[in-house]
Amino acid sequence: MRLGLALGYWGRGPSPSHLDLATEAERLGYDSVWTAEAWGSDAFTPLTWIAAHTSRIRLGTAIAQMAARTPTATAMHALTLDHLSGGRMMLGLGLSGPQVVEGWYGRPFPASPLTATREYVDVVRQVLRREAPVALDGRFHTHPYRGEDGTGLGKALKPITHPLRADLPLLLGAEGPKNIAQTTRIADGWLPLYWSPTRTDVYQASLTGLPEGFMIAPMARAHVCEDVSEGLLPVKAMLGFYIGGMGHAARNFHADLMARMGYGDEARRIQELFLAGRRQEAVLAVPDAFADEISLVGPRGRIAERLELWRKGPVTDLLVTAPDPHTLRVLADLNG
Repeated sequence: MRLGLALGYWGRGPSPSHLDLATEAERLGYDSVWTAEAWGSDAFTPLTWIAAHTSRIRLGTAIAQMAARTPTATAMHALTLDHLSGGRMMLGLGLSGPQVVEGWYGRPFPASPLTATREYVDVVRQVLRREAPVALDGRFHTHPYRGEDGTGLGKALKPITHPLRADLPLLLGAEGPKNIAQTTRIADGWLPLYWSPTRTDVYQASLTGLPEGFMIAPMARAHVCEDVSEGLLPVKAMLGFYIGGMGHAARNFHADLMARMGYGDEARRIQELFLAGRRQEAVLAVPDAFADEISLVGPRGRIAERLELWRKGPVTDLLVTAPDPHTLRVLADLNG
């Protein structure tokens, strides 16, 4: 099981520790470093900055939002950074949800998310292969554009720049069972949002017949500390925000996933509290047990025992969000 460093997205401003953590992760032998985006900082610019200060560690987006860019624009970002980094780029994509797509990007959330994802990936793959001009007569993506509001002058094109790698790894952030199953067929890897090494049966039906080399790369908060309850508070804060605030009461993919993992009543309660403006109560309503099983928190010995559970399962890459270099060093040592 390889280790990766997940830096996420910025809060109010750039994190002064991200570059130091990335360079330390490279020094320790971590395989990859990942950035993200929500509705603030983008995923590609910080990753380019990190690429300029490192030489070996692989670079991934976990995730870049599909609604933020056309698939050809995303492919341009990926092929450009792949060239600049000497072939270290991995492209992680996700649809996000209706609240973000419609509220932030001002676009309709696709009525058929699986079709929209499949078409998006198809276009990106066409750009990277550069075998012919990009052409797709899709439901959500059409190249060239043939809509009634167009000029009719669109021309099928292929990229001027020759991509460094036609097989640049493409991973998808997927949560629903059908979406995960599709991911195993059209992508090179899967970026689970929540992964419990003791509940792998939740995903078993979607992960049958995995192709050789397929990556399963979940993110997990890691923190070496003495007080487990205190160490879990950032995990609970993240869960409270995602379960309660990253979606509508009637449609929240994160809450649905928590329910499939056995915490349906708790997910509904978190939503109710968060949407009522009682955010701190929503965070405290997150069960310690759930926060604990999807993270690696506590003293070194405890983390060592729990890390073995992750290593025994199908996870190929563990992407850790770690607040300090000491935690990165401990995990590198424990993972061998």
